[in-house]
Amino acid sequence: MVYWFSALLSVTTRAFSGNRDKKASRYSKGALSINYQKLQAASRQNLSMPLTPWGQEEVLQSSNLKSFQLNELEVATRKFHRDSKLGEGGFGSVFKGWIDEKTYAASGWGTGLVIAVKRLNLHGFQGHREWLAEITYLGTLSHPNLVKLIGYCLEKEQRLLVYEFMPQGSLDKHLFNRSSQPLSWNLRMSIALGAAKGIAYLHSSEAAVIYRDFKTSNILLDSNFNAKLSDFGLAKGGPEPDRSHVSTRVLGTHGYAAPEYIMTGHLTMKSDVYSFGVVLLEILTGRRVIDKSLPRKEQNLVGWAEPYLTSKGKILHVMDAGIKGQYTVQVALSAASLALKCLSRNPKSRPDVNYVVQELEQLQDSRN
Repeated sequence: MVYWFSALLSVTTRAFSGNRDKKASRYSKGALSINYQKLQAASRQNLSMPLTPWGQEEVLQSSNLKSFQLNELEVATRKFHRDSKLGEGGFGSVFKGWIDEKTYAASGWGTGLVIAVKRLNLHGFQGHREWLAEITYLGTLSHPNLVKLIGYCLEKEQRLLVYEFMPQGSLDKHLFNRSSQPLSWNLRMSIALGAAKGIAYLHSSEAAVIYRDFKTSNILLDSNFNAKLSDFGLAKGGPEPDRSHVSTRVLGTHGYAAPEYIMTGHLTMKSDVYSFGVVLLEILTGRRVIDKSLPRKEQNLVGWAEPYLTSKGKILHVMDAGIKGQYTVQVALSAASLALKCLSRNPKSRPDVNYVVQELEQLQDSRN
């Protein structure tokens, strides 16, 4: 069994929040605008979206997604056969299936477009919130570096989500699974750039979203190792124009959350930048942000690595041995310097994500 879809298997307390989108696809801009105004207002007040039939129906109608019938997905996954299972978690299971590339109708096993079907457990109020949150964000936002949500199913108390299949799985499996071939330096920098572009889109005025759960397991890779962000259950609408932050409950994954967010509950775009710094450090070192199997002084990646990141004589001590000789010391220092800027304890000192994208593009150019 291949447990590749880890980004869809996380079991975390979710707080639903909304966003806005300027592209209405086949729906009117007015309908989406009204919907997003309501969702943004609920988000900023730290309220959950009302899970009434009316509220649910509004979200589903405003999304640009296909509504699947349960029997269609049963055919696509061979009735959710155990051989089709990609993984499972507290919320339910993920199955591999096939649909027609043009009509999205269920197709024969092994033919057509490969999909990943997330089937939520039949019980759980929180699971339904997550289901609606994914539809709200990925059903309206579109970018090459966001995973594509194709459709959903709500039938006979069953709640399912249909995603594009990501053949190379999640980034964490490639970085931390020592039995697999190490990702090359060039691939690592390309993945980092793609992920940064995904966040830049979320932070743009078009989306105005704080991702809040940026981590290696939420970065999925397609057949060409292009990075796509997934799992929007913790995402939150950005602050009002006259506010610097959003006040909210502290949620996220240990090790990735910005220190000021943990201390105060104040969430900003710079919170995502801190998380990016953590992930970039994991990409450079091949180590998890928290690893209890290591000696005590090395268990926290950020605290252990920081003293080595500014010295030509020390930087190689923390770089992943699997990519030795694939980069110059100066390029490694440049990447480490970017990570340090993102990890600044003072959020005002951190760069915005557009700066991060520019720096990573320069690192891409420097390899040629």
